[in-house]
Amino acid sequence: GVDLQVCTSKNPTCCTKKMEERYQTAAKQDIQQVLQTSSATLKFLVSHNAAAFQETFEMLIRLAENYTSTLFCNAYSNMAAEATVHVQEFFTDVGLFLFGTDASTEEFVNRFFDTLFPVVYNHVINPGPTDISVEYAECLRAARRDIRPFGNIPKKAIGQMGRSLLPSRTFLQALNLGIEVINTTDHLQFSRDCSRALLRMQYCPHCQGLTLSKPCMGYCLNIIRGCLADIAEVDLHWRGFIQSLEELSGALSGAHGIEHVLLNFHSLVRDALVQARINGPELSEQVNKICGPPVRKPKQSPGCSFDQNKDNKRLKMFSRDSEETLTNRRKEFISHLRLYRAFYGGLADRLCGNELAAAEGLPCWDGEDVVR
Repeated sequence: GVDLQVCTSKNPTCCTKKMEERYQTAAKQDIQQVLQTSSATLKFLVSHNAAAFQETFEMLIRLAENYTSTLFCNAYSNMAAEATVHVQEFFTDVGLFLFGTDASTEEFVNRFFDTLFPVVYNHVINPGPTDISVEYAECLRAARRDIRPFGNIPKKAIGQMGRSLLPSRTFLQALNLGIEVINTTDHLQFSRDCSRALLRMQYCPHCQGLTLSKPCMGYCLNIIRGCLADIAEVDLHWRGFIQSLEELSGALSGAHGIEHVLLNFHSLVRDALVQARINGPELSEQVNKICGPPVRKPKQSPGCSFDQNKDNKRLKMFSRDSEETLTNRRKEFISHLRLYRAFYGGLADRLCGNELAAAEGLPCWDGEDVVR
């Protein structure tokens, strides 16, 4: 072993250059393994909760859609079939926004009330023996924001949706960012100097037949802190990340919380329909001025096509305490996550203390020899 690069020693050696290269690879793999093991519970905590919150939000959206479609079936069955299509489109938009699509809450709330207006005009404001034509419906849709048949309710809905969906969307994105950070630090690329230092610390004693000796604590800390210097820089940002999540979690409950806003959306729609019915005569006048008298076609108004029983049992169980459940789950998650505030700052100490270094009082390897 005269051509050894790192494991050189005054004593006889059992290593060849080939063995030293293999040990070099093993040393890097070992540290990677130790890193992944040390972050496994943190990674599970964040990814498990990210999946749980996403599933809860999906359930909330389905429940809110159910409530809104049921409102049409029970109180406005003559237009329920047409209206529930727009209800489905609206809640699809809510889901897309919540799970990260680049969309504007104002845009899809407005779109919902735009598409609802022709249906309400046809069945509530100015019902006739036949349906309005497609072109006439299009004129109504385009004129809805000027005519304001639903008063200030669309504006109220835009405010509520923006305030409740954005923090929830940010919360989900933040959890996914957390998973990304852990994945990145789990697969750290080590510099040449660090790789050689790890080899000297972990496997050079093998070349002298000292296969059972572990590195001394001070020596281990020196090497690992050097190798993890980049990760240590994450510490400050990680602490800030957890603090921001705490603050964000606080903003997610109460009257602006996603549960409250989504599950009460149907009552906003009900108020909008009542307002349109009360102001029917003057709305008709306004419509005549903008779109002319109604142009009609043969009537096709199927009954309610929405299946109210689908999922209802599961959804009802979920809805009973959904607000409390979600708030408690968030609090519990944040209190567990708080325990990992110093995770990156104390990583080197943890790795040496738990896995890599020799226990107090035992003989240990100092990079040159075994000492007490």
